Amino acid sequence: MSPGGAYNTLYSFCALSNCDDGSSPSGALFQATDGNIYGATSGGGTGCNGSFCGYGVVFKLTTGLTPFVTLQPTSGLVGSTVTILGTNLSGATNVSFNGTPATILTNTGTAITTTVPAGATTGNVQVSVPGRTLISDTDFQVLGPIQLVPVTPCRLVDTRLTGGPIPGGTARNFTVPQLAGCGSGIPASAAAYALNVTVVPHGPLGYLTIWPQGEIQPLVSTMNSTDGRVKANAAIVPAANNAVSVYVSDTTDVILDINGYFAAPGVGTLQFYQLPPCRIVDTRNNMHGGTLRAGTERDYTIPTNCGVPRSAQAYSFNITVIPTRGELDYLTVWPKGVSRPTVSTLNDPTGTVVANAAIVPAGTQNATAFYAHDNPTDLLIDVNGYFAPAGSGGLSLYSVTPCRVLDTRAVGSGQPFQGVYNSPDGINVLTSPCAPPSTAKAFVFNATVVPPSAMPFLTLWPHGTSQPTVSTLNAYDGFITSNMAIVPSNDGSINAYADALTQLILDISGYFAP
Repeated sequence: MSPGGAYNTLYSFCALSNCDDGSSPSGALFQATDGNIYGATSGGGTGCNGSFCGYGVVFKLTTGLTPFVTLQPTSGLVGSTVTILGTNLSGATNVSFNGTPATILTNTGTAITTTVPAGATTGNVQVSVPGRTLISDTDFQVLGPIQLVPVTPCRLVDTRLTGGPIPGGTARNFTVPQLAGCGSGIPASAAAYALNVTVVPHGPLGYLTIWPQGEIQPLVSTMNSTDGRVKANAAIVPAANNAVSVYVSDTTDVILDINGYFAAPGVGTLQFYQLPPCRIVDTRNNMHGGTLRAGTERDYTIPTNCGVPRSAQAYSFNITVIPTRGELDYLTVWPKGVSRPTVSTLNDPTGTVVANAAIVPAGTQNATAFYAHDNPTDLLIDVNGYFAPAGSGGLSLYSVTPCRVLDTRAVGSGQPFQGVYNSPDGINVLTSPCAPPSTAKAFVFNATVVPPSAMPFLTLWPHGTSQPTVSTLNAYDGFITSNMAIVPSNDGSINAYADALTQLILDISGYFAP
């Protein structure tokens, strides 16, 4: 079809199942790295099984488009490994990142491995092969230290209102700076997004995965809702191509709220300061104002008894609700002094104990506001760090391709554990397959428990310190449960305590370091 709308048929497949060239084209076309367009038919062809033929064909359309290469991942630190995928690469002589030469480590003819060279800057990747230079189909983003820019929590997208549910077994891309409302306030220079992801399933949801658009879908999950209930989980997602991809195993609506973004250090960016996990608020037994009433805002001035200074401009919380009258539609947390935003921090339609991580900007008088929509609830608020202007002890975020640090189902005989895992050595993150550097002082995990029955709580904390009176997540109902957790570390290891038998999965998506 021309830009003016003139339509031209290039080829017509046979309508009969015994046609050698194929019949009944199905599925979408795609462009391979050789520049050609490929597709498939569901019938026809010469392939036979016994007396039956017509299992379909794969076809190629050549239009003169230029060959190219594609990158996995599309972002990384200097020194990180990159795989360059393409066609007929065996004669490659040079690779460069935006003009900076890189070393070819291996070359299979369809995949080159290399590392991001020192001095590389964000831009395309070029591969020199005999007779031509191949250019990557997307820029490679060279990551460095990035820091938080908090924003008032804001709703980016709600597929119940726009776009409809994401069908099971498919992914949908969301370009954050182009989204309506608050999206216009998120710059294209953002390197990562601090999101709250909520699912509203249309039945049981095996899992949801969110990752940077343009990269291969990682073998990790962000959350599960096998009972089909509304659930939320926080996630820090790198901003490759200014977009994120969301895959769902089963049809569900998805809500994305944003409460900050990470960018290169500069004016207005904040460093992270880790703290030993510490409980700030516990409203049970009429403590700290007692049970939070439904439909009423309550403000908490963030105290200094857990080491949070008044200079903090955003907080890293883990927030737990314990509803007192059945289901809790949603809880919203936001900075005091601004109107309550149309966002949710967590949802609890079954009335069980639910936790979720949240990065929350500091409000007026260093206070944070809380609102329970339809039923009263007790609140537990734990803090594991804060964000403030650059200073002594400040840390920056380094994003990594999501990677599985631990899956107890694959350790030893694969039995669940209870109590402190692998005491006294804990979980050594530095020697895991993900191998972050020894400079890491805190890890960004997605923690998932797979309990055989009720599991009251899981706690993650720095190895070598006493177990704190905090919780990371709860699974009283015995369902698979996930939560983002920023866990400080003094020696590259962390501890995990399970109050009842469970399997534990830890996926890392970043770390904080000087």
